[in-house]
Amino acid sequence: MKWRVVLDEESSPMRVALIGSSGQLGCDLLARLQQVGHEVIALKHADIELTDESSLRVLEPLCPELVINAAAYNLVDKAEDEPAAALAVNALGPRSLARLCEFWSCRLLHVSTDYVFGVPPPAIVKPYSETAVPSPTSAYSVSKLAGEHFVLAECSRSFVVRTCGLYGLAALRGAGKGNFVETMLRLGRERKQLRVVDDQRCTPTSTVDLADALVKLIATDAFGLHHATNSGSMTWCEFARAIFRLAKLDVEVIPITTVEFGAKAKRPAYSVLDCSKLASVIGEPLPDWHDALARYLASRPA
Repeated sequence: MKWRVVLDEESSPMRVALIGSSGQLGCDLLARLQQVGHEVIALKHADIELTDESSLRVLEPLCPELVINAAAYNLVDKAEDEPAAALAVNALGPRSLARLCEFWSCRLLHVSTDYVFGVPPPAIVKPYSETAVPSPTSAYSVSKLAGEHFVLAECSRSFVVRTCGLYGLAALRGAGKGNFVETMLRLGRERKQLRVVDDQRCTPTSTVDLADALVKLIATDAFGLHHATNSGSMTWCEFARAIFRLAKLDVEVIPITTVEFGAKAKRPAYSVLDCSKLASVIGEPLPDWHDALARYLASRPA
């Protein structure tokens, strides 16, 4: 399949409504969209409520050409106790949003998750492509997969992008639920030994790198499902060791199993995503995770 790809410097500026603009991804998306010349209407939770269709109509007088939904219910364990709340934010809200975007002839970009792949992988594993059959195993992942289906079914000019383990500097300002890197840095200054899960393989992703890729994607007509993470893969234990090595913190990281960690919601044992489709659309893959992590740590305030 061939896509019309428009380079940043050639693309016409769009009027973009960004839902979830105060989150980690939202903050970096806002900055990158403005940097390349788009007019951005930044919408926080106080401005728009995904679960209230009447609230979504605040978008109509704004006349956006593109709506980006970077908001989500992402409290994975809490969702096991309140699945209806997760479904409302992650599936039913995006469905209403997609229907409105279709009615207004507006593009929509919706962010999803690698957690839609949840069952143990086969003996021979390889990164999941967009055509792989999802297998959600938690209330959170079920709600996110439902949201994907609704958006793709209800809006003919929609992008759905699965990603993984986001970390961005906005976490330092209290955005969202924080991120793994900041949690490790905090705990590493408090303790000399940490136990970290070593049987979940994935690719945590820098919001700076993801934002750049998404801004390139929306300059195309490559609608549909895409995978977008930094390149490579690691376990959370390997990621923690890399964080401490780069931060020059002397912390012993002891590998443990998912069962030993004891989280309420099931996590995927393997959820590495094949991002070659996106790379072919935007002309390059996202940077390697080692490089992304090093840049993130170097950009943190002293």
